[in-house]
Amino acid sequence: MQYLKEIKKWIGEITEISLLLIAFGIVVQILFGDVVPFFGGITTNLTALLNTLGDNGFVALITLGVILYLLQRRRVTD
Repeated sequence: MQYLKEIKKWIGEITEISLLLIAFGIVVQILFGDVVPFFGGITTNLTALLNTLGDNGFVALITLGVILYLLQRRRVTD
């Protein structure tokens, strides 16, 4: 069981780092535009994701709620 807890901890840390990198990429792209090589398409992809969620209506809202619940639950259980 200790192995599972360690794996969950690692996955949680990787998820947090990924979210921080996404936030950083959004800020960098807002400041410098598409000229930044690594973070060039983050806002385009994020806009496409939000448009897809908006087009799918209620199902997308439920999906977004589940994702936010899982992210919030992970932080509370630490």
